[in-house]
Amino acid sequence: MAHTELNNLVDFLKKVPFFSEVDKTSLLQLCKDAQTEEYDKNDCIIEKGAIGDGMYVILDGEVKVHDQNHLYSTLVPKDCFGEYALIDEEPRSASVTALKDTSVLKIQPKSFVDLIAVDRGFTKGVLSVLIRRHRELDIIQESLAVSKKQIELSNSKMMGLIDGAMDAIIMFDTNFKIVLANTSANAILENEDVIKRNVLFFLDEESADILETLVRSHQDGKNDGMNTYLPSEVKVIGSNETETLNEGTISTYGTGNDMFYTLILRNINDRVLAERKISSLTNQTKYLEEEIKQLTNDYGIIAQDRTMAKVLDLVEQVASTEATVLIQGETGTGKELVARAIHNASDRSEKPLIRINCGAIPANLIESELFGHEKGAFTGATTSRKGRFLLADKGTIFLDEIGELPLDLQPKLLRIIQEGEFDPVGSSETLKVDVRIIAATHRDLLEFSKTGKFREDLYYRLNVFPIVVPALKDRGDDVCLIADRMVKQFSKKMNKYIEPLSKDQKQLFMEYDWPGNVRELQNLIERAIIVSTNGKVNWQSIIPLTPSGGSTEESTESNRILTSKEMVEIEKENILKALRQTQWKISGENGAAALLQLRPTTLTSKIKALGIVRPV
Repeated sequence: MAHTELNNLVDFLKKVPFFSEVDKTSLLQLCKDAQTEEYDKNDCIIEKGAIGDGMYVILDGEVKVHDQNHLYSTLVPKDCFGEYALIDEEPRSASVTALKDTSVLKIQPKSFVDLIAVDRGFTKGVLSVLIRRHRELDIIQESLAVSKKQIELSNSKMMGLIDGAMDAIIMFDTNFKIVLANTSANAILENEDVIKRNVLFFLDEESADILETLVRSHQDGKNDGMNTYLPSEVKVIGSNETETLNEGTISTYGTGNDMFYTLILRNINDRVLAERKISSLTNQTKYLEEEIKQLTNDYGIIAQDRTMAKVLDLVEQVASTEATVLIQGETGTGKELVARAIHNASDRSEKPLIRINCGAIPANLIESELFGHEKGAFTGATTSRKGRFLLADKGTIFLDEIGELPLDLQPKLLRIIQEGEFDPVGSSETLKVDVRIIAATHRDLLEFSKTGKFREDLYYRLNVFPIVVPALKDRGDDVCLIADRMVKQFSKKMNKYIEPLSKDQKQLFMEYDWPGNVRELQNLIERAIIVSTNGKVNWQSIIPLTPSGGSTEESTESNRILTSKEMVEIEKENILKALRQTQWKISGENGAAALLQLRPTTLTSKIKALGIVRPV
């Protein structure tokens, strides 16, 4: 903008009520960062509900302030609108439309705030108008009776600017008597009637000393043109004894008896609490990461056996890609640990890994858990909630027991995999997410899909990179290595010495089938350490009875008559086999009772009579 044009603009702004007390030097700086905009007749300048992006000064033309067909006012050259955008980012409460071809000067909030921060004259000029209105209102009304309406409008605008500020603004005179306090100031002072009261009475002793020292120093000429940050935090004590910590600035304008000070305070209680919470959560996160790391290193992936070593090779191959992974394996084999290993070795390791067990959440709640919901979307939805997919954005989501996902939600999951988008429950807004999906199941999903309980197209989308985690019984010596490590960990945790596993004891671990896999092994060893005495564990009584592979002696005694006790043991083992094969399901078409051709009630009675207990 040319120099002459800038000077003309400054002269114009001096005639605008909002800037009438600002000196030309400050206005010149403001104009350098401002820009002129042209609008044709009927153009919308501000739309109701939009976030304000600046203050507008009408240079030429005419506008109306309205809400649809309801007219609030019309504005002409030298009028301003959009002032609230200088102090907040709230939606605008009305629309502004050009009634004719209109030219405006747009002032950016950042330029305004930056100028206030560095230009004492600018701050003094804006605020002095309001102070003068308060102190000389009668004189102004008498001498400018004809302009009363314009004065009230100007005063209202400036009061709105001050009262709308989130920071507390307190103006006081040379005797520390408050002459103006905005709504935020009344809130922290816990008093609606603070005018003419001593501002120092609302501060603790240390803060009062700081403020008084600054003001007295300025009055003695040691701090001319004071416009500075307060050297330390200020503690305000409200009328109801509520204490708040604040940071702030103090500035001054005027001379002699017309000297006034502006104290701007920002409540930092919430920030301090937030910082403490963040610190606590950070420490907690580090702790949990260490726990997970320890769990993974100790129990999850001890892989000397080639079957599990192959799984780790697959993890390394797929981790650096974005491929969807389907982990299959029996319950308790450590599928979640494999998922964590993939995430930790991926480029998303710094982002969250969000886990959800699709089989552990009621069907009527799982959609909300996965995709989130809007307030009022269903009974009990009193607030909006982010779903797990949104929490996992830029990270990884682990869908455990994916086979239990309700059929009606599967198309929504398919849409996320294909398009990376979804709609929260009760919302028409489509959200985009960047999430890597790792799913796990103990089911044969392809066979499951043939029964109509799982979408075949979803299965193929999930099965881009399958990983099968072997059962513990198929991992050879790994069971003994894991058992050794667990014994050391639990004995250390419980501060109990336990003798290392002997060769014969390890054989017991090798001979048992471990239907509950690593999870059963972990629970069994923890129980063993608890009941141990003098460093010894009776592993034969801890590990469930496993029938031998058949000795030569038994094969040669096929004609031997079995005792009643032996018959009971055989029946017990036969029932155990059926229960393991059906994953301890008793009733139904695929239950143990059907395999044994018994009534479920009869089988239940036998289980109780034989003392059969499902491994934990």
